[in-house]
Amino acid sequence: MENGTGTAPATDNGNDVDIEPADDDTLPPRGSGSRQYRPVGSHDRAVIQMSSMDAHGSTSAIPLSNLKLPSPSPSPSPSPPNESKLELFGFDSLVNILGLKSMTGEQVAMPSSPRDGEDVAITIGRPKETGPKLGTLMGVFVPCLQNILGIIYYIRFSWIVGMGGIGQSLLLVAFCGSCTFLTSISLSAIATNGAMKGGGPYYLIGRALGPEVGVSIGLCFFLGNAVAGAMYVLGAVETFLDAVPAAGFFQESVTVVNNTLANGTASAGATTISTPSLHDLQVYGVIVTVLLCFIVFGGVKIINRVAPAFLVPVLFSLFCIFIGILVAPRHNAPSGVTGLRASTFKDNWSSDYQLTNNAGVPDPRGSISWDFNALVGLFFPAVTGIMAGSNRSASLKDTQRSIPVGTLAATLTTTTMYFISVLLFGALATREELLTNRLLTATVAWPVPAIIYIGIILSTLGAALQSLTGAPRLLAAIANDDILPVLNYFKVSEGGEPHLATLFTAFICIGCVVIGNLDLITPTITMFFLLCYAGVNLSCFLLDLLDAPSWRPRWKFHHWSLSLVGALLCIVIMFSISWAFTVVSLALASLIYYYVSIKGKAGDWGDGFKSAYFQLALRSLRSLGANQVHPKNWYPIPLIFCRPWGKLPENVPCHPKLADFANFMKKKGRGMSIFVSILDGDYPSRAEDAKVMCHQLATYIEYKKCEGVAEIVVAPTMSDGFRSVVQTMGLGNLKPNIVVMRYPEIWRRENLTQIPSTFVSIINDCIIANKAVVIVKGLDEWPNEYQRQYGTIDLYWIVRDGGLMLLLSQLLLTKASFESCKIQVFCIAEEDTEAEELKSDVKKFLYDLRMQAEVIVVTMSGSQGQDDSIEAFSAAQRRIASYLADMKAAANGGPLMADGKQVMVNEQQVEKFLYTTLKLNSTILRYSRMAAVVLVSLPPPPLNHPAYFYMEYMDLLVENVPRMLIVRGYRRDVVTLFT
Repeated sequence: MENGTGTAPATDNGNDVDIEPADDDTLPPRGSGSRQYRPVGSHDRAVIQMSSMDAHGSTSAIPLSNLKLPSPSPSPSPSPPNESKLELFGFDSLVNILGLKSMTGEQVAMPSSPRDGEDVAITIGRPKETGPKLGTLMGVFVPCLQNILGIIYYIRFSWIVGMGGIGQSLLLVAFCGSCTFLTSISLSAIATNGAMKGGGPYYLIGRALGPEVGVSIGLCFFLGNAVAGAMYVLGAVETFLDAVPAAGFFQESVTVVNNTLANGTASAGATTISTPSLHDLQVYGVIVTVLLCFIVFGGVKIINRVAPAFLVPVLFSLFCIFIGILVAPRHNAPSGVTGLRASTFKDNWSSDYQLTNNAGVPDPRGSISWDFNALVGLFFPAVTGIMAGSNRSASLKDTQRSIPVGTLAATLTTTTMYFISVLLFGALATREELLTNRLLTATVAWPVPAIIYIGIILSTLGAALQSLTGAPRLLAAIANDDILPVLNYFKVSEGGEPHLATLFTAFICIGCVVIGNLDLITPTITMFFLLCYAGVNLSCFLLDLLDAPSWRPRWKFHHWSLSLVGALLCIVIMFSISWAFTVVSLALASLIYYYVSIKGKAGDWGDGFKSAYFQLALRSLRSLGANQVHPKNWYPIPLIFCRPWGKLPENVPCHPKLADFANFMKKKGRGMSIFVSILDGDYPSRAEDAKVMCHQLATYIEYKKCEGVAEIVVAPTMSDGFRSVVQTMGLGNLKPNIVVMRYPEIWRRENLTQIPSTFVSIINDCIIANKAVVIVKGLDEWPNEYQRQYGTIDLYWIVRDGGLMLLLSQLLLTKASFESCKIQVFCIAEEDTEAEELKSDVKKFLYDLRMQAEVIVVTMSGSQGQDDSIEAFSAAQRRIASYLADMKAAANGGPLMADGKQVMVNEQQVEKFLYTTLKLNSTILRYSRMAAVVLVSLPPPPLNHPAYFYMEYMDLLVENVPRMLIVRGYRRDVVTLFT
């Protein structure tokens, strides 16, 4: 005899024992540091053993081997529980195959069939130990704060208040702050929608909009960060040389301003403004860049230690500024510093845009004109830097928590400080003082101005350090995705430091420092940042608008409209700053996009555009073809078997609750359902009847508000009709992927003897055609949209199903009927010692899937059977024994025949299957008797067993469970850890 996996049975102590081969090459190596599970062999102990969980209290357990159960003669006594295995399911237990490697991005060879005997053991391990990981404070909040707080606040903020007035300055801060705040919300939503690796915004945009868009925006953002590092370094060096002119090696240059502003009127005169020598800027800039690169080369640990040394003095300098404002004017203060006065506040409320010279001093003959748009371009770099934390996502302990909390905290903190500063500066000094005193912050600082110089230098150096830290990691993340072969030199191993990428970044930074004058390219830096922000907002907008089943961000405070407004704000700001630089940055991104589309490799993570094509049928078929749909873009397309077992009035085209259940399987109604009925007879004679029935069914679907189509198939028998349907229904990727039907509860009551063979034939056809199966038991009691359910949704996750059972539970929670329920996941461990480790692994796995569920591990070591289950078990034994006796009598010494074909009955295996089902049913009744719905894996029909036997197994499995979904996956992953 051949067993269910196609392997020949071996003999152990005279009994037939199924042996499943295990390919050692597929097993993970020992000692890798992660949790590993071995495959179950024929010699292993019981897989199913029931014992009391600590959460349910400690009760006495009676081993099943001690139960006095009637056994029909002459059948041999059933195997003891310690020889039992989940053979009925045709798979190893969950403890061996937990997790889907394709979910985590690892490639794994899929078995060609659930029965081919291949070892599908998959290791779910703990994360590989890498370098030190950062938390929310040091990993996100501090880097963002250092990048946002820059030189603009110290030397230009008071000037902006004087030029635009208090009113327009508040509007300016609100306008720019809203852009970054909305971007932070979109960033938080995408970052909490799955496992996030290194690369920050590139990773988010690339996974959402595709590799071409991700690489083009990612490289532009990298370039912007690298050049921004040079800008910060030059700002620090220039401030240092202004504060200590004697430190210059070369002769200083002199700029003469012909007009100054005195008492509100222009007066002739000559004011000499000393500026550092270009060569001094170059020398000191190169030295500072090299020193910062040495810090970056030290890795995350060194950066983590050095960052506070830059940030703490900056915060202290801000404290000194605010203290100085409160105590102003002091005895040595200029006459223009009035202190906080209402009259000064009133005078400075309105705007006063003037012409200025290159130094920013008002001059009627100046060449630079200012308006609100020009102020936006000047001020916006003061709110950038929100991506500093996400750039270091690979170094974070928990990206899904740290990125939203840290980024939004830094954004709100700095924006609030800007609002307060506008009000304070507007009430502190006259407009003349605001416009002419470039370092008003140093003038009013308490106790001495030198503190502000130190704050400026350290704030710019801290921002430069964060730029030189984030840019190489961004470039390494792009290289690691292997999209562009030209970037392979910058690849790094997991947990490694991107040293070569750091050298390349330093080379770009030093080159810009040597140029010395960044006035021509700094607007492009701002454009690159805005381009990245727009990409993040558009990614979130697209994902939220499509709302695929894979879109389940933990961050709930987002909406597609907010993301759209954020993207539009970014675009408006880009064009308001400079339409010319906007065109240049967009052209550069387009060129990179075009190059990646030609030379780049396809990414294996799907993208949101493919999901949009899916909803546009013709374009979807043209773009996706017949290729496998990525789990991110997977939608359930159920094939609803409307009248599988009859017993419905002729004028009822479909069971009413089947249409309701079809809607429960789709998120917000998205996806298509195919409703099929099979009409017995000859097609030429019943074609017209089929058309009438199809029209009735279509009308009924429209009445039930189901997105789907109706089909009527005429066939001699139900089995033949279903076989035709499962082979031909659908087109391209719009073929149905799940077969949904009612469980035949009526077959024994109505004595419908043909149902077992039809039922088994349908399931076998689904397995062969690679279709998932969902069988609804208790369909008559299934709730409609107005019947709210309470309690739990219990999953008995026994076999690998591609995540379908997990996805179905999540889809149920999106419906009003089940939104008050909680999910419980029951896993089965082979040994008591594995329970805690398995529970920890499953909880981590569900966390990465954004699933909130309680995990309960059941170790099936000698358990107390439920009375109802034992009674049903005994009845099933008697019926099987009677059926087997009738078969033997009919065979009259010849081969056994059932369902028109020869069968081979291993009576010991039949008893083991019954024991397996008994234990599982007892477990369900013990823990889930009051559950709103129970989901359990569907066992495949064992080969060479009569269909009647399989129906007995199934009846015992569902006994006394009022509402159950019996689920079988189909060698396709339908959930993914990735965003």
